[in-house]
Amino acid sequence: MKKFVVLLSGLVLLFSGIGTAYANDTKLNVAIDEVMGTPYKYGGTTSEGFDCSGFILHIFNQFNLKLPRTSKDQSETGVKVNKSDLIPGDLVFFNTSGKGISHAGIYIGDGKFAHSASSKGVSISKLSDSYYEKRYVTARRVTAVENYEELMEEAHKKGNAQSTI
Repeated sequence: MKKFVVLLSGLVLLFSGIGTAYANDTKLNVAIDEVMGTPYKYGGTTSEGFDCSGFILHIFNQFNLKLPRTSKDQSETGVKVNKSDLIPGDLVFFNTSGKGISHAGIYIGDGKFAHSASSKGVSISKLSDSYYEKRYVTARRVTAVENYEELMEEAHKKGNAQSTI
């Protein structure tokens, strides 16, 4: 029995490591990494500067997924997802103004999301950060199965990541 537990533990560690490496090398994460640190710019939709919804548009346009321009309109697109059921590529929405949906990001897994913050530009934050946890409103899944598979595909699978996005 002890050998079985040791073997099982080893397999869990092996496969969890593979899963982590795979998740970090997805086309979605490569696309986000390419614009990491881009400054915040109100109304911005290019790598010169993004607002939160412009950042989302930029990333999803690379996968031929068309979304509305504003975070409020994006929050009404796709299918509602419970916070506990989030998968990478889901959109997360926040009320940072006190007047409804006013901020959005892309869930990337492990309780984290990528977004363009007015203070930091494109960055990664945790849903559990007290600021975002208090202001979380909803999440939406805007990808079809085939689009999700492309988002999560290993970036090196088809050669150079930049040429496949």
